[in-house]
Amino acid sequence: MSASFDTSLRDAQSTYVKPLSSDQFDLSAYAEYESALLERNRNFASASEGLLVYRRFRADGVFYDKCADRKQSLELQLSALAASMDYPADIANFLEPWYGIGYISACFGSEYTWHPGQAPAVNPQFESCAEILKHEPLPIEKTSVGRHMLEMIEYFLDKTKGRVPISYTDIQSPFNMLSYLLPITNLFLEIYDDPEQVRAAAGVCTNLLIDFVRKQKDLIGDCLALPGHGFASSRAFAGIGFSDDNAIMISADDYGEIFKPYDELLGAEFGGAVFHSCGNWENKIDLVQAIAGLRTVDAAFGAQTDPSPNDPEIFGREFACSQIVLNARCVGDLRQVQEQFGRIWRPGLKLIAVTYGRDVQEQTQIYNMLHEMAGE
Repeated sequence: MSASFDTSLRDAQSTYVKPLSSDQFDLSAYAEYESALLERNRNFASASEGLLVYRRFRADGVFYDKCADRKQSLELQLSALAASMDYPADIANFLEPWYGIGYISACFGSEYTWHPGQAPAVNPQFESCAEILKHEPLPIEKTSVGRHMLEMIEYFLDKTKGRVPISYTDIQSPFNMLSYLLPITNLFLEIYDDPEQVRAAAGVCTNLLIDFVRKQKDLIGDCLALPGHGFASSRAFAGIGFSDDNAIMISADDYGEIFKPYDELLGAEFGGAVFHSCGNWENKIDLVQAIAGLRTVDAAFGAQTDPSPNDPEIFGREFACSQIVLNARCVGDLRQVQEQFGRIWRPGLKLIAVTYGRDVQEQTQIYNMLHEMAGE
């Protein structure tokens, strides 16, 4: 495989599958498969160190335009789940009621924009946080977008008879959510010019999000796979995963004073904070580790995974003996995966190695290599 990121791919981490109807999906077989892995997951969750391998199946299209049709989304995801059982892994894949990431905009009266073949987009509605604070937002579940997400969860549960793990929809941090409401350049300037207004607007987003996550949690019940989107997730794991990509673009002081309290509030409400950022955030590790109740972090490694991947040695060193799980994603063949995880792994690390073996044979080689590397 190439040593650079392939910009010709729509999604470097996706797997192509053909739709599979819920009637064709072997529900009992998948339930048995998932159940057989749960004890391994529980042991890892309670241990101080260890390694699990997760072969992620991200069905192509689900995180783009195919999310508009809940039946099509489910059938693509069920096909991915069925295929995943043949690939050696320690964590089962899960269903996700994904329907875009800009749903906070609907609270303020905006609807999704659908460009052909793309995920739903939103246009910033405001010029300042002061404008946001003048509005009385609707609860997310009262908007058309929010209702669609909750109905999607109910549909998934109905078609799988409540026997398949399901996660929350994609959770965005309060900082990320604000960036969908006003232009990001305006937001960065306001962090310096009017931090109190930014803090207040972030609080509004946080409260709306907490209420909506509670609704999802109540609906999903015992099927809930945590921490959710983008993370290896299991009924045996805990915490709430959120994307906080913007946090690495401001100073630690500004993040600590304005946004960190709300990330911590999310974690406190839902069993611990679980942090994701795209790109290279190795120089922000101290900032992230300072989040109270932090359980897990996600990072990309290797040139095929992200156009700006992280240094594996830095992450291995900084998270060893921390009790914080490192969810490490690496797209690549056996050689590339061995190189990246060989530099990450060390005693005292709680590592989930997320792999994308191209076929069963390659995934089997990767799986065996990783467990041998960990001395298992």
